[in-house]
Amino acid sequence: MLLIYVDKLTNRLGYTLNLVFKEMMSIKYSITIDKEYFTQYDGPKLSYSTQPITNELFIFSTPLLFQTIIEMVEVNYFEKDKIPYLFKVYSKESICDYDVLAACFYMVSRYEEYLPYVKDMHCRFKAEDSLGFKKGFLMKPVVNIWVNELRNKILKHYPELTSQHPKYSFINTIDIDSAYSYKCKGFTRNTLGFFRDLLKGKIDLCLERLKVLFKIEKDPYDTFEYIITLIEKFKVNTIFFVLYGNYGKYDKNINPYNNKFRRLIKNLCDYAKVGVHPSYDSFDYPQLIDSQVKMLEETLHKPIKRSRYHYLHFRLPEGYRNLMATGIVEEDFSMGFSDTIGFRAGICNSFNFYDLALDYETKLRIHPFAYMDVALKNGMKLTPQQAFVEIKKITDEVKNVNGEMVSIWHNESLSNKREWLGWRAIYEKIIEY
Repeated sequence: MLLIYVDKLTNRLGYTLNLVFKEMMSIKYSITIDKEYFTQYDGPKLSYSTQPITNELFIFSTPLLFQTIIEMVEVNYFEKDKIPYLFKVYSKESICDYDVLAACFYMVSRYEEYLPYVKDMHCRFKAEDSLGFKKGFLMKPVVNIWVNELRNKILKHYPELTSQHPKYSFINTIDIDSAYSYKCKGFTRNTLGFFRDLLKGKIDLCLERLKVLFKIEKDPYDTFEYIITLIEKFKVNTIFFVLYGNYGKYDKNINPYNNKFRRLIKNLCDYAKVGVHPSYDSFDYPQLIDSQVKMLEETLHKPIKRSRYHYLHFRLPEGYRNLMATGIVEEDFSMGFSDTIGFRAGICNSFNFYDLALDYETKLRIHPFAYMDVALKNGMKLTPQQAFVEIKKITDEVKNVNGEMVSIWHNESLSNKREWLGWRAIYEKIIEY
């Protein structure tokens, strides 16, 4: 048992200690604010304060975890051996030359997303405004790296402590923004689509639409048999996130009451988990989340506990509060960027969402994703082969820290047609890798 002394126990500090020591290190610990008890304790001990108490391990604390306000803070960024660090300290007694706990909290809480920022066209926090992007460490799971370094320092000093390293895991997630390109979209949508393509001179698409509707060819977005084949071959943990809302400017899926579409979703549920993909409009009209979850539950006859926002159209903390308000959603997979890859929260493990504005830990479990197909192709303008190189790099980063690797693909991107030609082969290679 590791005894940790702190001058004052706050919600921020309690959350961070639990994340770092219990969840990521699996080290049993207890906390005290009693200096006399701490001094007399005969076992492994660590103090988090502005000065050591006895001859224990000591980490110099900066003010961040003892505050309740949200304000611009000086993160005092520096690098050492190509590893980035935040909240540099100058105490000779401290086992770290930075406040590792404050650094972890700053990243995981998404502190910078509670400060004023310029939103993108979809009212989202932009990757380019993040500290990780500006300093060039977005591709590194820095929180995992920092925690592993701290673990090594503690165990070197107190070898009698036990600590379990997590195991690397991979979650293959598929977003179903539009289950079919032409099928099940009704006479009006197909007619308008046909003449739109015709006016634009896209004769090949007009012919493709007709061949699909007359059952001469398979719908290009109907890649589900292929996906299921790989799931069974590699026994890969997979989640389908289904857009189950009404038609809108950014919501183009099949009508949720269409029987063929409902049968498809039921079939997918036999091979993988299914979560809700709250529609674009659901962030502005959160009551839609509840209705979409309930419709999906009625189709599958089972509770829907997982979500990922369509277009990643959400902001903190409102987006996560809206999910919790359903009383159903327990896990979310929206933490990442739409135009680049990397670790938005600096971590590749799941964690409980901390509502910084209300200053408390919630039970909503956040699973950050590392990369998305659309970000690679459209945001970063990579070819399939270039994308494979970047995916391997970021996968290796997760493997090196025994983290949780979460990827995002779409049934559309696995069509191996038009703009997605060549990407199916990359998907197969990376699943195998």
